[in-house]
Amino acid sequence: MITFNCHSLICPLCGQIPVQRGGSLVCPENHTFDIARQGYVNLLPVQQKHSLAPGDTPEMLSARRIFLNEGHYSPICADVVQALGEVPGGVSDIVDVGCGEGYYTCEFLGNYPKAHIIGADISKAAVKMAASRTKQISWITATASHLPIADRSADAVTAVFSLLCEEEFARILRPGGRVIEVTSGTDHLIELKRIIYDDVFEQHKHPKPMQGFLNEVSCELKRFSMTLSGRQLADLLLMTPHTLRIRPEKRAALEATPSLGLTVEYFVRVLELSSRK
Repeated sequence: MITFNCHSLICPLCGQIPVQRGGSLVCPENHTFDIARQGYVNLLPVQQKHSLAPGDTPEMLSARRIFLNEGHYSPICADVVQALGEVPGGVSDIVDVGCGEGYYTCEFLGNYPKAHIIGADISKAAVKMAASRTKQISWITATASHLPIADRSADAVTAVFSLLCEEEFARILRPGGRVIEVTSGTDHLIELKRIIYDDVFEQHKHPKPMQGFLNEVSCELKRFSMTLSGRQLADLLLMTPHTLRIRPEKRAALEATPSLGLTVEYFVRVLELSSRK
């Protein structure tokens, strides 16, 4: 039987603290959530789902796993790890929201092995795949807007190319805790976009303004270059939403491209609880 670390988790239906009974998590109201044999728990109630299978598809996740495991985005991961190391008081509880197939989450564990880490994603397929990496992380299916996590229980919340829900993140942060967010910059993968779209409209991307629950500590624009070819380009396309929009002739043009130099541009923003909270 799998032992699941339910530290800081709450029931998504009533908000009470569950305990493990056999192969399930059970709260005082007897709401029961089975621990999958892969080692994750589905804490996404049907009323919080907007489709039958929300989130990324298994094909997108498999491509992302291959791509990330090859280290193409390791500088991004290193930036987040560094920001975690600068959280006042250290990090003993980390919540990775939008954890996907678990690459970044496991890197956080590797750098902070004594921390309790929760990896949450709305995609059941993603969490199932993430759980195959390690059972040392509490993997849960959940939505960023309704995290089944206790108030004031996290030292850090990470959101790497995923949705940031300001009020909800502020709710689960302890005083002194921080949110580390990664979002795309204006020129992120611009060379790829120029191949797959007829027109690439000029954008001036910047992380969205906060509404008063979180204050910005820092926001830094980062960039590096990489060159991909063949299968690497195919994996990159498949792991992004662009794969859903590309026309057949554009896909053929990309497949005929022997190699492509790409700009990786992103913001690393650090946020902390507002004093009014």
